[in-house]
Amino acid sequence: MRTFHRCKIRAGVTLLACLATVPVPAQEADDYDYFTANRTMIRNGVQAILMCNGLFTSHRTLERVFAQELRFLPDPVGTARGGDYLVDSERQAVAIGGGDSGPVIRAAFRQGIGCVVMSPQQTFDDIDTLPVLELPPPAGDAETIPWPNGDLVADKALPDNVDASALQAASDWAFERESPEQVTLSLLVVHKGDIIHERYAEGVDRHTRTRTWSTAKSIAVTLIGVLVDDGRMTLDAPLGIEWLPPLPAGEADPRNAITLRHVLNMSSGLEPVDSFGMEFATGSGLAYWAGLSSVDGARNRGLVRQPGTVFEYENYDTLLAVYAMKRALGSEKVYREFPRTALLDRIGMRSTLVGTDRFHDFILSSQVYTNARDLARFGLLYLQNGIWDGERLISEDWIRFVRTPAPSTARIGNEYGGHWWLVPDDRNDVPKDAYSTVGNRGQYVIVVPSHDTVIVRRGLDYGRQGFDPWDLTREVLKALLP
Repeated sequence: MRTFHRCKIRAGVTLLACLATVPVPAQEADDYDYFTANRTMIRNGVQAILMCNGLFTSHRTLERVFAQELRFLPDPVGTARGGDYLVDSERQAVAIGGGDSGPVIRAAFRQGIGCVVMSPQQTFDDIDTLPVLELPPPAGDAETIPWPNGDLVADKALPDNVDASALQAASDWAFERESPEQVTLSLLVVHKGDIIHERYAEGVDRHTRTRTWSTAKSIAVTLIGVLVDDGRMTLDAPLGIEWLPPLPAGEADPRNAITLRHVLNMSSGLEPVDSFGMEFATGSGLAYWAGLSSVDGARNRGLVRQPGTVFEYENYDTLLAVYAMKRALGSEKVYREFPRTALLDRIGMRSTLVGTDRFHDFILSSQVYTNARDLARFGLLYLQNGIWDGERLISEDWIRFVRTPAPSTARIGNEYGGHWWLVPDDRNDVPKDAYSTVGNRGQYVIVVPSHDTVIVRRGLDYGRQGFDPWDLTREVLKALLP
């Protein structure tokens, strides 16, 4: 039985003074999840975006969307046969939730962008308020333009230094997984500029766009590199943004010490809101899946560590860098067109859509939809030291930066650079000069300069996942003889 301490109020003794004499029990563990409502809303938003893009960006069937795009969700709403969701094919939109399934979250496909998630209070009547990108496609027909600028691939024999049987064995290793949770959709190998292997799973082809997840971060750092090379951004200067909440006038904000280098090294020192089991409850999850402004969310974090000292992988660090990029560009129109004019159109990435939030801010930490060939072109740009068709698009200095281990990763194997992942110190079975993009559910663009090779793997892994890009690199390189 619980006992209660009685506190007598006497003359001259205030209530607060009396309560101060009450013994305070030891803090009890609080195991109640106060974010259950958020998690339900975000779950519906995850499904809304993935279903919308699966149907109207990737052009996959509803059955395949449930079987693969949504497979990693622990509790999806409904099944391919129906449930608490609505697919509006005419408006190219979906609505998830309602009734016992929680608040309805909607997403709609938008020209040049892909699907945009709407806020909980918005309806299909608000679709026309969502952003679009009205920019004509690059000139010409990709089917008649030779690789790598287009998709016309010459029928060539394999180079003499490529072992065909070993290459097929590497491909089988990627596709025929012992773990059914590792679902390879595509594998593409470029060697000495040519595609020497290209394979797709059933229901997928070279035109199929799927989500890059965090491989988008490496695209973001490339765009930022263009501005650093031009002198419009500086690695070691403060980001120069307005933080939220704003401090009183005249009071110095310690967050002003955060530089572009810090956020690109994932060591901003800001509160890690996507960690500790909160990824689908707060933080960037609210911007990705529930319609919160990605810019406001990224700026609204407190400083908890000295910038540059601790590696903490955070989506919002990328979005801070993207917001700084927007400010450097100045014009809203220039910003909206920049991914295409500065990079995508220039290297033939015609199938790539860079997604935004409903405020038209790019979610370049995750929300990009593209295919394997476009990602191979992206890797080839790096393999060619930033040069495309004889023109330098990014400097060797910038490539050196993204491949240099972040100081904050020294104690965890020097495995992260500037929004690219590096071969960990304890791996000796792959070349140390290799580096890779890494996206959730198995999205990899691996660049191996010493072997003049780019490897692209797309997946829809689920459950434990665990597909290792360095293991894939090892297997593919077995086919390349000295």
